[in-house]
Amino acid sequence: MAETTVSFVLEQLYKLALEEGSLLTGVHKDLDDIKVELESIHAFLKDADRKACDDGGGGGSNEGVKTWVKQVREASFRIEDVIDYYTMYLAQRVEHSDSGCMVSLKMVFQMIKTMKLRHWIASETKDIKVSIGGIKERSIRYEFKAENGPGFHRGASQSESFGDPRMASLFIEETQVVGFESSRDELVRCLVEGTNELVLVSVVGMGGLGKTTLSNYVFNNLLVKKHFDCRSFITVSQSYTVRDLLIDMVEKFCKDSNESIPKGLQKMDGKTLITHVRQYLESKRYLVFFDDVWKEKFSDEIQHALISNNKGSRIIVTTRMMHVAEYFKKYFPVHVHELQPLSLEKAWELFCNKAFRYEPGKKCPAELEGLSGEIVQKCGGLPLEIVAIGGLLSTKSKTIFEWEKVSKNLRMELERNAHLTSLMKILSLSYDDLPYHLKSCMLYFGIYPEDYIINRKRLTRQWMAEGFVKDEEIRPLEEVAEEHMIQLIHRSLVQVSKVGFDGKVKSCQVHDLLREVIIRKMKDLSFCHLMQEDDEHVMVGITRRFSIAANANNVFRSSSNTGVRAIFVFDKGEVNEHFMDRAFSTFKLLKVLDFENSLLNSIPDNLGNLFHLLYLNLSHTKVTILPRSICKLVNLETLDLRQTPVHELPKEINQLTKLRLLPAYYRKYEGHYSMLNFTIGVKMQKGIGILKSLQKLYFLEADHGGNDLIQELKSLKQLRKLGIKHVRGEYGNALCDAIQEMDHLESLNIGAIAKDEILDLDLESPPTYLRVLNLKCKLTKLPKWIPSLKYLVKLRLGLSNFEDDPLDSLKNLPNLLRLNLWDDAFSGERLHFQKEGFHKLKELDLTRLNRLSSVSIDEEALLCLEHFRFNNNPQLKVVPQDLHHLKNLQFLGFADMPVELVDSIDLEKDGPCHWIINHIPLVLIRQKVGEKFHDYELRPIPTQLNV
Repeated sequence: MAETTVSFVLEQLYKLALEEGSLLTGVHKDLDDIKVELESIHAFLKDADRKACDDGGGGGSNEGVKTWVKQVREASFRIEDVIDYYTMYLAQRVEHSDSGCMVSLKMVFQMIKTMKLRHWIASETKDIKVSIGGIKERSIRYEFKAENGPGFHRGASQSESFGDPRMASLFIEETQVVGFESSRDELVRCLVEGTNELVLVSVVGMGGLGKTTLSNYVFNNLLVKKHFDCRSFITVSQSYTVRDLLIDMVEKFCKDSNESIPKGLQKMDGKTLITHVRQYLESKRYLVFFDDVWKEKFSDEIQHALISNNKGSRIIVTTRMMHVAEYFKKYFPVHVHELQPLSLEKAWELFCNKAFRYEPGKKCPAELEGLSGEIVQKCGGLPLEIVAIGGLLSTKSKTIFEWEKVSKNLRMELERNAHLTSLMKILSLSYDDLPYHLKSCMLYFGIYPEDYIINRKRLTRQWMAEGFVKDEEIRPLEEVAEEHMIQLIHRSLVQVSKVGFDGKVKSCQVHDLLREVIIRKMKDLSFCHLMQEDDEHVMVGITRRFSIAANANNVFRSSSNTGVRAIFVFDKGEVNEHFMDRAFSTFKLLKVLDFENSLLNSIPDNLGNLFHLLYLNLSHTKVTILPRSICKLVNLETLDLRQTPVHELPKEINQLTKLRLLPAYYRKYEGHYSMLNFTIGVKMQKGIGILKSLQKLYFLEADHGGNDLIQELKSLKQLRKLGIKHVRGEYGNALCDAIQEMDHLESLNIGAIAKDEILDLDLESPPTYLRVLNLKCKLTKLPKWIPSLKYLVKLRLGLSNFEDDPLDSLKNLPNLLRLNLWDDAFSGERLHFQKEGFHKLKELDLTRLNRLSSVSIDEEALLCLEHFRFNNNPQLKVVPQDLHHLKNLQFLGFADMPVELVDSIDLEKDGPCHWIINHIPLVLIRQKVGEKFHDYELRPIPTQLNV
């Protein structure tokens, strides 16, 4: 991955050359010379990176290549440091020139520091230039080849190597195929039943999930064998030639059908070969299995040879890439089978088959059951890992001591044990195949602790701050970052943990074993140093990042590494002031600081040292005040203050003209719930109109600044998300005027200062791209512009006090997925969901509608509804009978509802209305048991689908 590092540095050098016409004397030429040398080195780095990663038979030469790549990477780090210090020097120079003629003693000292920095930059640049020259000279002995040059293409023979760890998947005994029964049956049906049209069946999943094992098992199934005239199994892998694949395919077809291989096959040109294959297959029902396809272009290359002869022929493809599977749809009808990890029960069965294969009945001894269960759980349902670890344990004596040793030292075993190293190689292939900009994104998953569920927005914002997401101008950075995430998911590298109601990924994680691969890569690449429980006295070498899961306050005592770009604190212990002060004075090139959920109480004033800081996450900490020196963070783009007691922002915030994201609020989960006072926002000072880069601002308290503050919101034309609280009726016109200026607005949240405060929100035209609308205020009528919001996916109304049923006006919102009516949003007694209304709605929530006593649903209404919640509606004492119309309903919740309603659906009490909800998979009763927000207990109601 030195190629990634050099690419990044070259981009910075190009940018610097474009932006700065007044480089330091001498430095300009040195940097320009370095750029030329780096461009030359860069052309060979993919080949060098590949050789450095290749563990097969490299010997001393391989170690030499690794050393060379390491030297290139470290030289690139030094150049990056010089560039960042140089831009800081320029900023300080501008600051001094703008200060006028009066020079204080403090400024004199600062100017001396700046002169020292200038001297260091010039000296370091010359030294790097000499170093880079030497590195280039040493590259000659390794005979590196450019990516597209001769020798780069390795041919198909690699996949046929006897040492290829993937070969084991082709020779697994039938008794070892565990947990694939339903997948096997589905694939067999796809192959032997259905249309006579040529169909492609794609099995997709991460490395080690058993795609080849399953597909090969199906390929050799007796029913499948009898069904086809000829079959051919082809291993594609990452490097291949189409010509060799087609020759191999014909030879295997002939062998399978006991026919002689055509003469002259090896000498045919491409066109003749394709014609021959088509003629051969024209009269046959054939099955061809392409194993381990990596590239989309593969379908373009082979589609002409695979004739659709209306005889029920089939193609099987295994791939780690969902986008590769989907791309085949360009030419063939495609059935995608996304292979899932084994269930715990099946994983245990497979583990016992391997670990205790020579024990009576393949049973686990009672004394090893606890440890074995832990080991199986760690495998996360990955068959290859279960087989490998089970195989390793089968060679160990069956004692608790031996098995504990393996369990505790599994990371070390993965690196050195022959049973497990091939497993790591297989998973490394997926990482090695990534384009360079995605490799850095993937490495970020290793920064987070084991089993950590990672918030997607948090992660992608860190990518953006690090420069891993490139500005495309026509699209917001967030969209590009989201696309990077989707690519990693489609490559079966990232697992989705939670999806929002709108289908967007909310959180994700990586398989534990893949995380081990990433950690090894991070260590090799000096990407990040992990501080864990047993690392208290470990010396830290060169690293670009610190991930601190323990011993936070000891981390920087021995570190002389000033080039650190990011610090993440996951330690649950208190973070002391010395740690913060040392970090901010030592690591002046920091771009990312993340303290989310740590016990951080305060921020020292030397925060202002961090000129390059782009991302500062203080969410869920106990920080109450931001230092005034924050004004010096002129490059800051994200300031995350969610769930912190920071209630007032210093006026210096208004100097951060690059600030894009400012989420700031505190929710009072510890007290009694009140819609308007549950969330505390922040006060901001006059002058926020200068923050023209702001895209997200929530929650701003409007009564601190009043109309003048709201007038300034007009200048924030880039806002995509606005949350504003404590709005008075007299601010209505100014607020509407400001909203009309926000052409990119996607999310709007408005809360009144009191529940009886009437707000007039009569916009002249609706915000075109609004997707989320949350209104917590009394309204005289439903604003006319709301029913015309064609992109709206989420609508929440509270305190509105509509006397007339609002559903008739809202039912035709074309993309509405979620609707919440809360806290007397409707003050009538009956709600009616009309025929064909809310045709896309997935989630519906009716909460604290104090007069509501009846809900009726027409038979063709709410056809897509999946989640329905009733919460504290005291007059709704009869369960709505029309619920039985909702055939897609997956969840029904009743919270703090009248006892008559609850008893009527309770099977244990012979509830007469149980039949209404009997078709729903999950029905929960929630009852409050205390004053705090989370003081409640849950009780499921049995239905026919969960008994």
